[in-house]
Order: sequence, then structure tokens, then C-alpha cells
Amino acid sequence: MALGIFGLLLMIWALGRRLEWSKTKVWGLMSVIYSGALGLQFAHPEGNPAPWAMVGGLAAMVWVYGFGLSRLKARVAPEPAPPPQGTFGVTELERYARHIVLRELGGPGQKKLKNAKVLVIGAGGLGSPVLMYLAAAGVGTIGVVDDDLVDHSNLQRQVIHRDETIGTAKVHSATEAMRALNPYVHLRPYQRRLTPDIATELFAEYDVIIDGTDNFATRYLSNAAAVALKKPLVSGALAQWEGQLSVFDPARGGPCYQCIFPTAPSEGLAPSCAEAGVVAPLPGIIGSMMALEAVKLITGAGHILRGEMLIYDGLYGESRKITLAVREECPLCQTQKSLKKETL
Repeated sequence: MALGIFGLLLMIWALGRRLEWSKTKVWGLMSVIYSGALGLQFAHPEGNPAPWAMVGGLAAMVWVYGFGLSRLKARVAPEPAPPPQGTFGVTELERYARHIVLRELGGPGQKKLKNAKVLVIGAGGLGSPVLMYLAAAGVGTIGVVDDDLVDHSNLQRQVIHRDETIGTAKVHSATEAMRALNPYVHLRPYQRRLTPDIATELFAEYDVIIDGTDNFATRYLSNAAAVALKKPLVSGALAQWEGQLSVFDPARGGPCYQCIFPTAPSEGLAPSCAEAGVVAPLPGIIGSMMALEAVKLITGAGHILRGEMLIYDGLYGESRKITLAVREECPLCQTQKSLKKETL
């Protein structure tokens, strides 16, 4: 009898594999047959249920181990491999069709986006639209630096985060949202504050740096590292109803951030968003413009806000541009000029 039962179980397993039945169906049928055989052993006067119970217990242990292992694997999200350089699948071509038909971008421009690496500092109000639009545009590698956690007060304007991600790291919340939007981009989350000991080494891996932070210490640090590495820095700022952005790029003739803002304002003169407030759509407007500047920098399309600052007043629906010039006394720019002369 035992051999017949085990033969039947084996036949069901083999048939399930051949007909591609689900594991639930196969194990369900096998469990029904096993339970019936075990019941007969208990009911028959000469039955010996002990070996059957041992076999069933062993099978249960194997199943529990396999189930637990699969759950652990599911919780560990492996870092996706970098996308192949310069090649597009059919799905990607359809995804980026509206870019490819643009005269200023086309296929070559989309290829440049796919091969580009952009680092975004801050996954908050400005970082949210920047990250979402870089991912949507198909920028191949996107890094994001932030040491903060998602808070209830963030959700009024930081649209990349959701209510269910409250309490989690912003970089992981943002990465999850970008991956859901575009699985073809390679994402690098850095859950830490940008510090002088890592800034230069980190920036060296990227083509464009985008500063979406709300504190002056990080802005000056990002500017110094970008200037030293000759990387373009897209910078934006917000205050209540007004926002501004510019591209600081001394290596290509423009001023740096410290040329325009030699020193940080005294405490209290430039209150943060938490102190002064900010209207919800404003970060989306300025952040989208910052992402657009990054796209233009990468592809060479259009006019870059290099040596210019765009100021947008949301309360009155007005925008204006002002010209920015290199400051002769800027210590960063002077240092770079001295280094260039020594090299020549």
C-alpha cells in the first residue's frame, strides 16, 4: 500500500511539472492523498501511522524552510544592473517616443540621456520633481543623497513620497517611486548627509550635479566640489511663493554659486521652509525647471541658464531673468584659474 501511495504522489508531482500546474495545486492534491492515507492508517486495526506521520512531519519541515527562504529573498531587493549603454529595446523606444520626435533631441539625444549619470542632492521639495522627471526622461543612472526620513509635514509638497512611506528613509522612498515609474534606469541611493570627506569622490562619478537642498552649508560644499571637478551644478531655492534656479558652471565660462553668494546670510535673514512656509506647487515648478536644465546640459539642446538666474513669483504669476557675472574676488574661481595657469 505504501509503495502505491508514494507512486501516486510521484505521478501527481511529475504530471504537475509537465502540465505546468501551480505549486499550490500540486501540493494541494498531494496533501489530500497523504491525509487520506494517514487517516486509513489510524482507522485500520493493523495500521501503523507512525512512519507516515514522520514522513509528513519531514515534508512539512522542508516546506516551512523553503517558504521562509523565499520570503527572505523577496525582502532583499537586489540592486538592478546598469542599463546597457546606448541600446534601446522596443518598449523603451515606445516609452521615449515623444522625445525621439523632438527635433532638438531625437534618437541621439535620448541615447545621451541613457548614457548620462546625474547626482541629486536632497530628496525633498525640489528633489521630488527633479528625480521623477529625470527617471521619466530616461536618464540612465540617477544617484540621490539624503539622510532624512519621510515625515507627515513633507507630503504637502514632496510628491515623490507617500503616506505609507512615512518613517522610512527618503532615498529609499524616492528610489521605490522612480523604479515604479521607469524600471529601465539604474538608481543609486545614498542614505547619508553630504560631507567634505565624500563629496569630491562621489561627484567624480557623475556628469551633472543637482542641488535641491535647503541649507547653505550643503550648497557651499556642493559648489566647491563641483567647481574642483569642473562639473555643472544646477541649483534651486524656494521661499514662500518665490523660487529661483541657475546653472553654475565656471569651467564653461559661467560664475559659481559663491561668486553670486559670497557668504551665507546671517541667521534669521533667510528662514527655512519650516519657518516661513512654502506653497505646495512651487517646488514642483522650480524642480521641473531644474530637471529641464539637466536634460539640456546632457543633450546640448537649447539655451542653458549658465550665467543667468531665473526667478519665478508664483503669487503674481511673474518670472524674470537676471544676468550673473563671475566675481573676480571669488576664492574658488581664482584657485581654478591659478591651477589652469600652472598646468599650462
